[in-house]
Amino acid sequence: MQDTNPPLDCPLCPRLVSYLEDARQKYPDWHNAPVPNWSAPSPRLMIVGLAPGLKGANRTGRPFTGDWAGDLLYQTLVKFDFAKGNYGKSREDGLELTDAIIVNAVRCVPPENKPIGAEINNCRPFLRATVEQTTSVQCVVALGGIAHNSFLTLFDVKKKDLPFGHGNEHQLPNGTTLIDSYHCSRYNTNTGRLTEQMFEDIFARVREIVGK
Repeated sequence: MQDTNPPLDCPLCPRLVSYLEDARQKYPDWHNAPVPNWSAPSPRLMIVGLAPGLKGANRTGRPFTGDWAGDLLYQTLVKFDFAKGNYGKSREDGLELTDAIIVNAVRCVPPENKPIGAEINNCRPFLRATVEQTTSVQCVVALGGIAHNSFLTLFDVKKKDLPFGHGNEHQLPNGTTLIDSYHCSRYNTNTGRLTEQMFEDIFARVREIVGK
């Protein structure tokens, strides 16, 4: 059975391996390795992000933890009962996922937050294994176009028939619902492309789909 997470010394992407080696030299106390999935025991929601941020998940070893995007994501998950506790930007903050799993299309931090196609493809088997082994999931939220496209590649569908767009909702062959959202990045929130209300509307819809 395919592992759902890469090994900590994953060699698949030479550019990312080199970037992580540099990060280990500069920041030896950080995680600086592939960031594993984070999941509740039987999640009904799957959130697919792009990749770890250098000073966020790459530092802490937990998805979206320690960077700007995590602030909005985790306060929203708590509000809609997909998580509980207080987000403190650390793996030791006591925050718990109660009805969600968070994964990234690429598990290692890429330079300038921009993975290349080969790196996305190399990491997709771990995303596929996660989807296949997390059978409780009823709804998937894709944060951004790269996450959307990488996730769709797992299915025998034409991407042009299921285009990315904030709030777009798609029914997938495995019975789950895919909902798109702009990524909760600093750039998107600072420019107003994604507002807090827009983001909350996505998760309100998810809660309607999966129920309480």
